Amino acid sequence: MADIAAASAVIKLHPDDDVAIARQAIPRGTNLDELDGLTVLADIPEAHKVAVRSVAPGSAVRRYGQIIGFATQAIEPGEHVHVHNVAMGDFERDYAFSSDVKPVQSATEPLTFMGIQRADGRVATRNYIGIISTVNCSASVTKMAAQHFAQPGRLDAYPNVDGIVPLSHSFGCCIDHNGEGIQQLRRTIGGFARHANFAGIVVVGLGCEANQMGALFVAEGVTPGPMVVPLVMQELGGTQKTVDAVIEAVDRMLPVANQVKREPLPVSHLCVALQCGGSDGHSGITANPALGAAVDQLVKHGGTAILTETPEIYGAEHLLTRRAVSREVGEKVVERIRWWEGYAEREKGSIDNNPTPGNKAGGLTTILEKSLGAVAKSGSTPLVDVYKYAEPIDKHGLVFMDAPGYDPMGATGQIASGANLVVFTTGRGSCFGAKPAPSIKVATNSKMYQRMRDDMDINCGEIMDGTATVEQKGEEIFRAIVRIASGDQSKSEALGIGNEEFVPWMIGAQM
Repeated sequence: MADIAAASAVIKLHPDDDVAIARQAIPRGTNLDELDGLTVLADIPEAHKVAVRSVAPGSAVRRYGQIIGFATQAIEPGEHVHVHNVAMGDFERDYAFSSDVKPVQSATEPLTFMGIQRADGRVATRNYIGIISTVNCSASVTKMAAQHFAQPGRLDAYPNVDGIVPLSHSFGCCIDHNGEGIQQLRRTIGGFARHANFAGIVVVGLGCEANQMGALFVAEGVTPGPMVVPLVMQELGGTQKTVDAVIEAVDRMLPVANQVKREPLPVSHLCVALQCGGSDGHSGITANPALGAAVDQLVKHGGTAILTETPEIYGAEHLLTRRAVSREVGEKVVERIRWWEGYAEREKGSIDNNPTPGNKAGGLTTILEKSLGAVAKSGSTPLVDVYKYAEPIDKHGLVFMDAPGYDPMGATGQIASGANLVVFTTGRGSCFGAKPAPSIKVATNSKMYQRMRDDMDINCGEIMDGTATVEQKGEEIFRAIVRIASGDQSKSEALGIGNEEFVPWMIGAQM
């Protein structure tokens, strides 16, 4: 994408586009010199679209040179282009498997960050102790025990411990004992139990739930020990006795957890979850391409980036299949798209229910448009593999993990898969954290950044303002990844956000 001129009122992103994007609100009657004097026929809100040419009813409407929807009525040059005159429609994608794969040139100077290396070789960016429930019935115990350690002074003797994290959820029972749903829940819990950012973990069950403790540990290869402690409420005598037992187990772990030290480690150990939420019309122009530039740098240094949220690549999946390292990997992307089409049909819904009302208020008209901007987070390097939700990531480079478009649910799966840091772009102003992984928040526009500076780490609105380039902000994001992975607090960490964002994706019938 070309650099944005500070004086321009609109941005046309591709020569084939039928629309341009308003950098600021444009009143009706404005003449746009950058579009040969085109007269604006309606008030255009900031980040919304104005037609640059006539579009016949039923014809495709393009942004980024790609189809974002189809005209539901005749659209004239200068008109506002949005949900009142554009809608979803079926069209053929050219998947052109592996046609755009470009070799990755490794960084000439290896880069390190100050990380924590566990005895078994895993590398952490944080040093927490976790308390996780197997079922909703043990959720209160996890929170009550964590509250004990949240009191002032409780952890003062353990300065190298970042905190005690309660991980509760609303599932774990009244589901098929051997079905896909419980397997996925166990995979998620197992991923957190093994996560390098936890020095130790206590797993709390009720006792009679479908998600039995023993089956969970066997299925996920988790072995009980001094730093992995299973507790069952019905065996211990109820709520308070279990809370006491959790506190006792954590007290034993704290001196061990406190013994860690940070040391220089290769950036190749970083596994970054890519997220966007509360997106707007700026997202695909500023923060998401800038994050993509940062991802390209991370991959050059041997690191890993996890793209996710399958409904939010819908309509843009052909851009990923072209970058797949093999047809097999590309076919995995298409298979996930087909699964989601069938899932939406079974549930009598539509994938275009995403975007949200907030996304649409911010200028995004269809999921096709949102997806094209969301895929920009992935940069330009090859797609090396596709994973199920919460499946352990075992490759370096850009990968894709299947998940819904709900941000906490997607991030939960990415962290379970091994992400030790999250970068989250937002245009409307999502407030988000995801313990045990630190979260970096990237604003797509300067107005929101100034309004919500307590939550935002980086302002990519400067790209739209014409005062910075995508490459410059990508470098800033990459340096922030290294700095925060090394122990600096992100804004969401300083606010204490992250205890409520453990949201496993539960599939299958509830009985």
